[in-house]
Amino acid sequence: MTELTEEKAALRTALFARRKAAHGDAARDAAANARLLAMIGAAEGRVISGFRPIRTEIDPTAAMTALHEAGARLCVPVIEAKGEPLRFREWAPGAAMERGEFGAEIPASGDWMEPETLIVPLLGWDREGRRLGYGGGFYDRTLARLRAKGTARAVGFAYAAQEVSAVPAGPEDERLDAIVTESESLEIAR
Repeated sequence: MTELTEEKAALRTALFARRKAAHGDAARDAAANARLLAMIGAAEGRVISGFRPIRTEIDPTAAMTALHEAGARLCVPVIEAKGEPLRFREWAPGAAMERGEFGAEIPASGDWMEPETLIVPLLGWDREGRRLGYGGGFYDRTLARLRAKGTARAVGFAYAAQEVSAVPAGPEDERLDAIVTESESLEIAR
């Protein structure tokens, strides 16, 4: 195990506890979803990926539903294989869902899509746009692939309690373009 891997693993343990402590407050979630909608802006005709929350992740469903009603096409990530980028399957409110990898709900059917904006879950974040996830590298590979093809925008969605002074990062770690919490919306200078 490398020093960077060990540092990330230790930070994950602390951040799981911080996220769990912040989770479950309906007013906090509503404020975060409202900020997320404002950050994303006009939705009609856009392809936007959200996510189905697992464990104590903040829930973007209210924002995803509003974006769908405003004319966006929504999708959620699907893990197809270890070491591969994510794929995205179309999602709409009320879609038939099934359990995917790591217990996340994924659409049972639907079109495969390529998002231009990604709402990204995380364990920790810093003000430089660095993100700490679960360690599988799925979003890093996905963002690298999408950014090589064009201008994918990644918006981290989390609780303010998940902020750290500096997320340990390596050269393969992709930065976020913005971060939204219940208390602020932060554009990251690139």
